[in-house]
Formats: sequence, structure tokens, C-alpha cells
Amino acid sequence: IGCFRLGLVATIKDRANEIYKKVEDQKPLRGRNQDAILAACLYIACRQEDKPRTVKEICSVANGATKKEIGRAKEYIVKQLEVEMGQSMEMGTIHAGDFLRRFCSHLGMSNQTVKAAQEAVQKSEELDIRRSPISIAAAVIYIITQLSDDKKLLKDISLATGVAEGTIRNSYKDLHPHASKLVPSWYAKEEDLKNLCSP
Repeated sequence: IGCFRLGLVATIKDRANEIYKKVEDQKPLRGRNQDAILAACLYIACRQEDKPRTVKEICSVANGATKKEIGRAKEYIVKQLEVEMGQSMEMGTIHAGDFLRRFCSHLGMSNQTVKAAQEAVQKSEELDIRRSPISIAAAVIYIITQLSDDKKLLKDISLATGVAEGTIRNSYKDLHPHASKLVPSWYAKEEDLKNLCSP
């Protein structure tokens, strides 16, 4: 049901089951929260299949397992799989663009606004912004919606993305100086960018 609620394809469910079968008999996992183990397998499967979900999104279908428990189970499972394979495990790099469309959809943004946000996120990859891709996606949404008629509140963006308001603010601070490079010129003029609230 978790896969269904997260809009995931059957191959991810199969891979998550495969990972679970490999680790379910491991002694150190006994006594751990089973929901956290299952959730961690799902998180890893999503990453491997290039359909990443945030730990927070996985949490929402994890029957009460906490982020911390899922995080710990994930680290242990990755270590176990690496020992078994005799090499480090490839989980695929995550990019802000992997999450953006879904976040925009949760916020009910218009097609034009989504298109502008996607272009901005692509340009953000050229900058040396040391923030998580999820925080960058959230900050880009904030910038783009501030320049639209349908402004989104920080708290709504925080709810839709699972990124804390303070974290979005800090990422916004980092992105703000580059707004003219990030925001597509067809979407907003230089003049409009001056109206962006200062970080």
C-alpha cells in the first residue's frame, strides 16, 4: 500500500522486497522496528530505481516508524548489502529536479510556474550551493511563486516539501544573489526580481 500511496511502480516494490529478503534474517536487525526496516528497504529501492523519495515521504507510509529509525535501518542495510556484494553500493545521485514536479503538484502550481521552477532548478545545478537538493527545490519554489500572482506561504511550501521553514529561508539566502541567473527571463523581468523580499 505504501508504494501505491507514493505513486511508485511495481519494479520498485519488487526491488524493496528483494532487499528485505537479503537482510531479514540478519541478527542485528532482530528486535528493531520492522516498519522502519521495510521503509528503509523502500527508500533504498526508490534511490536505486532513480525515483527518489524523501525520508519524510517514506515516513508518511511507514506505520509510525520515525525518520531516525528509518535512517538508522537504512545505514545498517546499506552496510550489509555492501559486505555481501564486496563493493560500495550505487544509490544514484539525487537532484533537486527529482523532487520538484511532485512538490509543485502538492502545491497546485500552474503549468507556467512549474516550467519556470524546473528551469530555475536546472540552472541551480551550475552554482556551487552546498544545500541538499530537497532544500534547493523548496527554495526555488519559494522564489518562483513570490514572482507569481499565486504566492505561496513559507509554511505551505514547508508542508508540501517536508523541509523546515528555517532551512528553506537559509537556502533562499544562498540562492537570492543568483536570482537573475536562475529565474527565466520569459517568466520575470529584472525589475520584478528587485521586488523579491530580501533574505
